[in-house]
Amino acid sequence: MNLGAASSSASSYSGMILIILMIALMYFFMIRPQQKQRKQHQDMMSQLHKGDEVVTIGRMHGKIDSINREDRTVTLDCEGIYLTFDMVAIARVVKPADTAETKSEDKPAEEATEKEETSSDTKEELAASDSAKSEAPASDDNNDEK
Repeated sequence: MNLGAASSSASSYSGMILIILMIALMYFFMIRPQQKQRKQHQDMMSQLHKGDEVVTIGRMHGKIDSINREDRTVTLDCEGIYLTFDMVAIARVVKPADTAETKSEDKPAEEATEKEETSSDTKEELAASDSAKSEAPASDDNNDEK
């Protein structure tokens, strides 16, 4: 009888271990990632500024016109139409206001550099084509006369 009692207590421990293992797996595959995602969303909400381009959970694109942190609402400018949303309705930030200004400032300098490079390349091509024309024999005119 001792052998039967020992095997039943071992099977109850293995059943308990299996349940604990399943709870641990649920935590690591379901609960923990959701908590991380919620924290990232809260961080994004705290970093919202006027001028940021955002997308709502309804897939509406707009630019933030004003933020009311007390009521937790955001007013979006959607091509001249102003709509008020809860802050939790913001799904993602497309372009932060700071980077949009920086890119627009850098763009004219890049364009000027590209224009200078293009103009110098064009000058070199023109000089090469002029020298090629002067070196080419006038054999076409002789062939036409024959």
